[in-house]
Parts: sequence; C-alpha cells; structure tokens
Amino acid sequence: MNLLIQLGIFLVTYLFIYNQLFKKTDLSGLLVAIENDLVKPEFQTGLLLVFSLMFVNWSIEAFKWKYLIGKVEEVSFFKSFQAVLTGISISSFIPNRVGEFFGRVFILKTAGRIEGILITVLGSISQLLITIVAGSVGLLIFLPGYMSGSGFSGGLLYDSLVMLVLALDVILVALFFKLSILTHLKERILQNGLKGWRKFFRIFAFYQNREMAIVMLLSLARYMVFSTQFYLLLRLFDVRIPYLDALMLIAIIYLIMAIIPTIALTELGIRGSVALYIFGLYFGRMMPMTGVNNLGVFAASTMLWMINLGIPALIGTVFVFRLQFFRKKNS
Repeated sequence: MNLLIQLGIFLVTYLFIYNQLFKKTDLSGLLVAIENDLVKPEFQTGLLLVFSLMFVNWSIEAFKWKYLIGKVEEVSFFKSFQAVLTGISISSFIPNRVGEFFGRVFILKTAGRIEGILITVLGSISQLLITIVAGSVGLLIFLPGYMSGSGFSGGLLYDSLVMLVLALDVILVALFFKLSILTHLKERILQNGLKGWRKFFRIFAFYQNREMAIVMLLSLARYMVFSTQFYLLLRLFDVRIPYLDALMLIAIIYLIMAIIPTIALTELGIRGSVALYIFGLYFGRMMPMTGVNNLGVFAASTMLWMINLGIPALIGTVFVFRLQFFRKKNS
C-alpha cells in the first residue's frame, strides 16, 4: 500500500507540473524574454546566483523544521531537507500548501503524526507572520505615493490606518509568542469531549520565547532570501526599479499571495497576474515616464516559481519513496 501511494504521488506531481508549464502557461513569452540574454555572461552569473539561493532558501526552512521537530524526534539536516522537498512535491496538487505538512510528517519514524503536523504548522505560522508584517508595512509605504495629491497621506484616515495596521501586527506577533496559552485552555476547550486530543496541545508549551524568536528570525532570513531572488530576477529581465521600492512591491505581492487560497502549481498564473497588477500600479502612478516592462515582470515571476517551487517539487519526488504512510505495529 505504501508503494502504491508513493507511485501515485510521483505520477500526479509530474502530471500537474507538466500540465501547468506546457498547457496553462505561455512559456513562449518567457523564452522570448531570455533567448537573447542566455549567452551573456552577466545574465548566466545572475541566474546561477538566483538558483544557488534556492538551496539557501530551502536549507533555512529545513534547519527551521529540524529545530522545531527536534522536540519530538531527532532528525538529521539531510533528512529534514528531504522532508521539506517531499512536502513541496505533495503540496503541488493539494490546496493551500497543506501537502507540506503531510509530506514532512510521513518521513518521521517514531514521533506522533498529529504532533508532527502541529509542529509543522507552527513553523508555517511564523513564515506567514513575517509575510503579513512585511506586506502590511509595504502597503502603508506604498499608499501615500500612490494616492499623492489626494491629501490621504497627511490626513487622519491614513494616520488611523497606520496605527490600526501596526497594532494588529504587534498583536499577531505577541499571540505567536503566547501560543502556549492554548495548553492552559485545553481543559476548558476539551473538557466535555475529544479528551484524546488534549495531549497534542502540549506541544505549544514545548517552546520558550527564546526558541520562538529563533524560529521567527529563521523565517525572516528565508523571507529576505526569496525576496532578494525576486529582485535579482527583475534586474536580470530589465525591470528598472530602485531596490527599496522593489522590496516594497514584492512584500505586497507576497501578502496578496498569502491571502489568496491556491494550489502551489496554480500560483504560477496567479503570481504573474498579481505581480503585473502591482507593478502596473507603481509605474503608472509613480514612474509614468518609464512605464512598466510587463514582459520582464512576467518573466521574473515565472522564473522565480520554476526555481523555488517547480524544480524542488521535481527533486522531492525522488524522496517520496521514503515516506511511510503505514507504520509497522512495533513502531
């Protein structure tokens, strides 16, 4: 049965990636954008740097998961890296990256599956928080420039919006550091039923504030890596924009992508559309004389998806055959 499920995941992942790349995406646009640049040494060097950062990106995630899951089972970094890549493969056809949780926990040998999923969710929450905070700050910086001349940036409405957004960001981060409160509430929440689930809530008390801070810092480091990848690709595809402005727009794009429910593979089309829309707003309002390089934005977002999700998903299928969906009784 394990082998049948492994083969199914392997085949479905390849089918979904093939369908997304060759049936639903206009790859000719990407080829047009890069055909004249591929022979340039500086382009090759830049693309190699972006590709190398892909390993940095997922290595940070692997180290973060290893750090978190170590509370219930010690795993090597290499095994953690395998688990992360397998999760990417499975999430390629399951909505909202849920597959990442299952792809990782089924590589564990002794730890409880539910505990493993909850710990993996904890790591995902930290990454989501970084995305929300960075995106909301980016949006607050973007709005005054986009609405310049309307009196919005200097008015009470904008000041109130800033206070509200920053307050919400602080509350969300504070709640992350106080997730252990769920452990204390479990008796009330589950006092009349589902008593068997009580033991799983204890994982939220496993981590001290210092450990939660380390997890947040790792998430921030990973966020900076894939944001830098996006910026480097924009430069490679001749999208001329100041570095800080690019980070602002990238933060907004990632925020929108975090809000929209998607399957990882469909993100390719959605990510491109969102990026084109946000960059169109920026160039249309703040740099009307320059104009947006739509082909460059499309090429950068598509290449980023291929490097950070498409290729890792294909590599992850190799490790799918190490997943154990059904354990022996003596395990």
